[in-house]
Amino acid sequence: QVQLAESGGGLVQPGGSLRLSCEVSGNNFRVAVMGWYRQAPGKEREFVASITSFHTTTYEDSVKGRFTISRDNAKNTVSLEMNSLKPEDTAVYYCHARWGTNPYWGQGTQVTISS
Repeated sequence: QVQLAESGGGLVQPGGSLRLSCEVSGNNFRVAVMGWYRQAPGKEREFVASITSFHTTTYEDSVKGRFTISRDNAKNTVSLEMNSLKPEDTAVYYCHARWGTNPYWGQGTQVTISS
């Protein structure tokens, strides 16, 4: 059974930083395409960043230059380093894993940017 466990959310002031982590179990992490999505109140879930098994990364335009996605295949984890955070980054952040066409989601972690 595939499980994704996020950690690292919280409350931070504008301009601050947070690091989210997601540990994956139950499948071959090394070949998974890993990603982060987020969902703000009243909005649809949106793509934030992804990283392939070859470490190719993709970012949503509004987070480019501020967020960095990385993966550690030895620890079966994917991380999202978030800097220069803005109030509009407030959302529940979800870890996403995909093997072929089969997607899996974590339970989400709340990130709140507020002074």
